[in-house]
Amino acid sequence: MSWFYFADLAGVAVFAVAGTLLAFRKQMDGFGVVVLASVTAIGGGTTRDLILDQPVFWIHDPMYFGVIFGAALITILWLRLRAYIPLNRLLFADALGIAFFTVLGAEKALNVGVSPVIAVIMGTMTAVFGGMIRDVLARDIPMVLKSELYATTCIAGAIVFVALHGWQPKVALVAAMATTLGLRLGAIRYHWSLPVFREHH
Repeated sequence: MSWFYFADLAGVAVFAVAGTLLAFRKQMDGFGVVVLASVTAIGGGTTRDLILDQPVFWIHDPMYFGVIFGAALITILWLRLRAYIPLNRLLFADALGIAFFTVLGAEKALNVGVSPVIAVIMGTMTAVFGGMIRDVLARDIPMVLKSELYATTCIAGAIVFVALHGWQPKVALVAAMATTLGLRLGAIRYHWSLPVFREHH
């Protein structure tokens, strides 16, 4: 098995944790936990595969759902002991998840043979779409629509990955993840944002 496969499983686990944390904050039952953990973890990758006309990655590999359920269960047990989860923990888990999935989505797109621009788009979609579905189901404003840098961090990370991929794939993965995670954590900490269009009075 390739190290990208294990990185993919790690990304699924991190996003499953993020979905479980939000379900806990929204006081959902066990079914709600499973739904939010699952859509967060595999929603973006599923959309990517459908657009690229590729077999959906989890259809023939039950390991993905095993990782989702395992990550959700461990998170629930941890929450039973702590009984509280700060918002910054949820934001950090989500930031780590988009860092993983940005590079994994771009890597799969490049392997299919699409152009670098499409690879950047697919990397960004893989990273943000699952969280967007999660937030809509939880009746939150999707993070991608808030003013703080979110999807932009994924675009930056995907560009770094595509630019370095032909030279050294492992270096490209680390550099792209560091770019995405660093920008997203900076946006959370310092409220970095793009200019907002405002109505003139």
